Amino acid sequence: MKTNLWDMRQYQNAPLDYPELDKIKQIFQDGGLIAIPTETVYGLGADARNQQAVSNIYQAKGRPSDNPLIVHIHDISQIDDFVSHLQSEAKCLMDEFWPGPISFILPLKPGYLCDKVTGGLQSIAVRMPSHPIGRAILQYTDMPIAAPSANVSGRPSPTTFQHVYTDLNGKIDGIVNGDQSEEGLESTVLDCTQFPFRIARPGAITQSMINEVLPGSVEHYQYDTTSKPIAPGMKYKHYAPETPVTMLTNLSKPITTVKDWTHTAFILPDNLKHFVPSDAIFISLCKDQHDTKQANHNLFKILHDIDENSEIHEAYIYAFDKTDATEAIMNRMRKATGNHLVRGETL
Repeated sequence: MKTNLWDMRQYQNAPLDYPELDKIKQIFQDGGLIAIPTETVYGLGADARNQQAVSNIYQAKGRPSDNPLIVHIHDISQIDDFVSHLQSEAKCLMDEFWPGPISFILPLKPGYLCDKVTGGLQSIAVRMPSHPIGRAILQYTDMPIAAPSANVSGRPSPTTFQHVYTDLNGKIDGIVNGDQSEEGLESTVLDCTQFPFRIARPGAITQSMINEVLPGSVEHYQYDTTSKPIAPGMKYKHYAPETPVTMLTNLSKPITTVKDWTHTAFILPDNLKHFVPSDAIFISLCKDQHDTKQANHNLFKILHDIDENSEIHEAYIYAFDKTDATEAIMNRMRKATGNHLVRGETL
């Protein structure tokens, strides 16, 4: 399959002026797959009403069929077609955080979306991206677009055009280039099928941010990994590079173990660089331990980069202390490393 490549970066401020939007829309209407940029990660999009198109998403990614997808929209009125009921509390949070990096799991109104998009559930996750190019494509096509991350299932999520190209060139109909994703981690997923609402997947919109808008409205979801996942990223292996990566905790002094570190990368905040052996490879994760926004932005790109660097045979990555702000990145790190960690003093 020949994959069309569209560079929309120079149209960032006026994406609806892009001359190829008609072609992009036609491909979606014909059941094709196109990777589009969002503020979280690049998404692999298809018409959420088209059973074959959505099936092709699962095939292109190698994604388990019971792993549900998120439907992307450009206007809140679109959910009337496929959501049976919208609680006033959920609408309040949409008004506060949309467009932006949060998805809402809502009760499904059957008959509009294809069965495949829900992973067999009676609910549907929906979000409205804030990325100007992604939103413009959703607006111009004016259809619900199912779009999981545009990568081979289990691999680190794509935050650049090159990541998508490496994984999916020749497997999908097109890729839209829109620069590196700003957030860098997938959206928060909030289950609104019961109250209090439950965070099914942590992201940039945190529990405290939600509770500031609606006090006491959200709690964490205690998920049983043997049951059917209600949101992407809950059950299956995710985000793992081919390079072995270990989380590093309690790094409070220089690493003095005598060994050959030349093929080992340390992915750490800049202010901890002086603890790294002189012959090791240092990769900047962020400025310091409090700079979680930059760490979120950098994480997946770094995981891709270490796989592309033949000099790196193993890596250690900084494990943040548990806070509301670090929950999302630690969730991704635990999955990427298989929850493997060591203490700094043991190295």
